[in-house]
Amino acid sequence: MKTSKIIILILAFVSSISFTSCVEEGNFEVPTSLGTEENEALNKLLTEATNGSFSEISIANLKGLLVNGQVTQITSDIYVKGYVTSSDQTGNFFKEFFIQDAPTNATAAIKVVTEFVDSYNKFNIGREVYIRLKGLYIGEVRTGDGVTAIGGGEFSAGRLGTLSVKQTGANVLRATNSEEIEPIVVKFSEINNSHVGLFVKVENAQFPSSIVGKTYVDAADQFDTQRLLESCDGFGYTNFILETSSFAEFRFSVLPAGGGSVSGVVSKTFNGSSLVLALNKPSDVIMEQARCSPLNIADFNLIFDEGFNDVTTNWTAHNITGAETWGITTFGNPGNAARMSGFSGTAKVNEDWLVSKAINISAASNAFLIFETVKRFAGNNIELFYSKNYTSGSPVTNGTWVKLNPVLDTNVNSWNSWASSGAIDLTPAVGGNVFIAFKYTSDTANAATFQIDNLKVLTK
Repeated sequence: MKTSKIIILILAFVSSISFTSCVEEGNFEVPTSLGTEENEALNKLLTEATNGSFSEISIANLKGLLVNGQVTQITSDIYVKGYVTSSDQTGNFFKEFFIQDAPTNATAAIKVVTEFVDSYNKFNIGREVYIRLKGLYIGEVRTGDGVTAIGGGEFSAGRLGTLSVKQTGANVLRATNSEEIEPIVVKFSEINNSHVGLFVKVENAQFPSSIVGKTYVDAADQFDTQRLLESCDGFGYTNFILETSSFAEFRFSVLPAGGGSVSGVVSKTFNGSSLVLALNKPSDVIMEQARCSPLNIADFNLIFDEGFNDVTTNWTAHNITGAETWGITTFGNPGNAARMSGFSGTAKVNEDWLVSKAINISAASNAFLIFETVKRFAGNNIELFYSKNYTSGSPVTNGTWVKLNPVLDTNVNSWNSWASSGAIDLTPAVGGNVFIAFKYTSDTANAATFQIDNLKVLTK
């Protein structure tokens, strides 16, 4: 088997890395409570960091070294630091743990796969960990699963193997301190691939009433059980998968009937096809409050209803860069839809905005926006904004635009995978006119096609 090797003699991003925490302060002392060998190994690494013979690489940059479909050996003198977010104490994780780049406001995480079992005894949640990367490998445990991991070799072609117990002891080094991991508060609709390995919290969550009273794991399942979670989100529910191992100690605990919050580590299914949430412990499910209910759309007034018969009556297309522009397609959901693609023979560099006319929400106390999208082919996602001070027909640079976070279609292999945006809160914009804008960008590498349909603004 052949592994690709990265020989990194001079890395721009490594040379620009600034040491943080104790590295930044030049304080590398580790108390002897870790044990002599562990102290010596960590002190050696930190001394090498001080004299410049080893350099720190961020988790985000380390993940950037992944070559799809390959297991890559790291041959440069670099290390990564992180904080443990997962635990195998209850049996819901096995021969793996995740580390994220900070105990609070984390932005990236990576998986460590190891033969070391009961790792919680050494690598407890919040533990600061340093990993000497030279001689280790980066890849995916299951080719194409989308989860970047650090391992000890190539298990089979394109598949990452686990760190041996010896490799773990020599290379995965814990500091004496453990920090409190503050969960990132998100909505189910906001969770994406960038959250894999991060410890997150979702509020206004509950289990659907149809499965309340069931256990986390179905006794008939040999490996894992997936239970649906839901969260009230505007006029409906947003769903997400909670996956629990059949070896978890709490597998036969009963799903709670109330509402509240759930905290866990974002992961993926065995084949990487879906994002899931995995619990460290059942007490991270706090659902002792009343169940939530979505907003009733009958309580709202429909003040803007767009089926995109054209893009001139209610919309203005602004071409910033490139020859391609927003237009209309007859393949909407159903009927017409707004369409934008930066592909013309090849992928082109484009920036194009589609801006609505002024929508009067001055008399409203609450306002929401909903629409549907379908995405085809790889490329940047469209961005959604609103403005209260834009002047209709003027350049888009004349307005102050506030970015919003809709749910967008992610199935680039289908023209029929229309996805609802969810109810997007426009309440901060009430009190006057509001303009809605979609921003499309593409480059010479990728140019997605986006279609938008069934856009509505509702107020009360």
